[in-house]
Amino acid sequence: MIKILIAGIGGVGGYFGGLLAKEFQDSETVAVNFLARGEHLRAIEQNGLTIRKGDKELVAHPAKVTDQVKDLGEMDYVIICTKSYDLDDVIRQLSPCINKDTIIIPLLNGVDNRQRIETLLPENVVCDGCVYIVSRLSQPGVIHHSGKLEDLYFGLNGAESKGLLYLAKLFAQAGIHATLTKDILTTVWEKFIFLAPIATATSYYNKSIGILWAKEESRKTIEELVDEAIQLASLKNIELANDIKERTLHKIASLPFENTTSMHNDFKSGKGKTEIESLTGYVIKEGFQMKVVFPVFDRLYNVLIKDRNGNKYRILNPGV
Repeated sequence: MIKILIAGIGGVGGYFGGLLAKEFQDSETVAVNFLARGEHLRAIEQNGLTIRKGDKELVAHPAKVTDQVKDLGEMDYVIICTKSYDLDDVIRQLSPCINKDTIIIPLLNGVDNRQRIETLLPENVVCDGCVYIVSRLSQPGVIHHSGKLEDLYFGLNGAESKGLLYLAKLFAQAGIHATLTKDILTTVWEKFIFLAPIATATSYYNKSIGILWAKEESRKTIEELVDEAIQLASLKNIELANDIKERTLHKIASLPFENTTSMHNDFKSGKGKTEIESLTGYVIKEGFQMKVVFPVFDRLYNVLIKDRNGNKYRILNPGV
């Protein structure tokens, strides 16, 4: 029996994990398990996990759903779909499920997740991964997918793994648009160059992407953030396409007007935890190590960090 654990059943884990669980819910060879909490856990226990996409709906029943990792046993694959600020705690929590042969796949925002996991689990195969999807937990037990994107990328840079090849087959069998690639670093950084600027800008201005793109000042800020993210990638010798800036700006301009980012939503929630250190702060930290200043990221970060550290989150630049 191949055992898979999806840790974090929100928009990402709920959608991709739900497709896996649906496909293999009657399987005698593959067991898909969920780690969930609170009302979401109870709803899945009672009714399964519902995924809504347009006018279509499916209900998935995992082999087991729990908030107690000791109930799960050791896993062959652990797919982590939590927020980046919870990563270290989640890895420690999952230790009863992980042996030296467990393969770890992080599907989190940010570009340093593999290194962070390898620090805690140096003997395990840990790959890089990222997703493009507009999906959210709309109510306990229900995942709502909107938009056309639902792409998953994972792999080991410059290397192959039989375990990952097998997982790619399971993804395909479940109807997941997954790509196993040996150029995963380029893929992860392409997403970072897209995401870090819009996460930073939507959080700073407290506006949707469409509003920011429609105004000259905020659109210029986004373009400058993209330039700085590309500069950082180049300094780190990441291979990027020559037209990376044009493709990134086109992708941003093509987003639905009302879209925002998970980091912006974290700021608006007032819960105190955000992805700022994995996205905005990462650029500044890496620049400091290289003795390079990224002035636009630095300026916006210093405003946002004050909000995170106790000041009430404000609507900044109300004219935008």
